Amino acid sequence: MPYYLTQCSYTSEAWSNQVKNPENRFEKLSPMLNKFGVKIVQAFMALGEYDLVMILEAPNNKTIASMLMAVAGAGAVTNLKTTALITPDEGLEALKDAGNVPYTPPKSN
Repeated sequence: MPYYLTQCSYTSEAWSNQVKNPENRFEKLSPMLNKFGVKIVQAFMALGEYDLVMILEAPNNKTIASMLMAVAGAGAVTNLKTTALITPDEGLEALKDAGNVPYTPPKSN
């Protein structure tokens, strides 16, 4: 199944709610995602541009997009960014296949 790197930030209201009632939001999110075949492979709170970072595994792009749209639409996170990932083995296979692509770049005059 495909992997995705998802990064996002909490809104100030979400941070305020977390401070008042601390809880592991990844544990709360996981059962909802699992119902649609999405698994949190690894999750972190982060310091810097993003507050939350997750590696997710999902059946396909449509499924991960639907889950992330629902989460973003709830209003607790912002600055949502997702990157599709490939494994090293998939990357190696892509490199091998790239050698068979008959592409030629434009030439300068």
